[in-house]
Amino acid sequence: MMSRLLAQYWWVLLIRGILAVVFGVLAYIQPAITLAALVLLFGAYSLADGVMSIVAGFAGRGEREHWWVLLLEGLVGVAVGILTLWAPGITAMALLFYIAAWAILTGILEIAAAIRLRKEIRGEWLLILGGLASVVFGGLLVARPGAGALTVVWLIAGYAVVFGILLIVLAFKARNFRTPYRA
Repeated sequence: MMSRLLAQYWWVLLIRGILAVVFGVLAYIQPAITLAALVLLFGAYSLADGVMSIVAGFAGRGEREHWWVLLLEGLVGVAVGILTLWAPGITAMALLFYIAAWAILTGILEIAAAIRLRKEIRGEWLLILGGLASVVFGGLLVARPGAGALTVVWLIAGYAVVFGILLIVLAFKARNFRTPYRA
């Protein structure tokens, strides 16, 4: 069952959440960060987040049939992270669309995972909110690509903090998932 997998690997959600909050806070503290530094920081975060999702996906492949959703989310994160680190001199516009695509794709996959979990656990709404935050964030970047670099830093920082906090709360809830939730 997916809930048992989340209970066993709750710490993966916690690490993802902490990394997201740390990333967001650093972006708030250093608003004058250069685009090149932002590219490298985002690439490292996306890569680490993707690896954590791949670990969680593979860990659950024998226990549940939809393990591939986490694997796919992780592969998207790793691909975006590698692409970002491979070409750090990309323009601000290209970075915006990389980040937007990543946020929208991972958000959709998180919502799909939460819908699947709704019959097994309580608190799946946290993952739905995290997924919605990702999709809205990606949509805002697509709708306003000409925004200044400072605005992008603040948007990314805000998204990372909100998403990270939601993952941290979900991690502590997941730690207690022992028996399936019956509606």
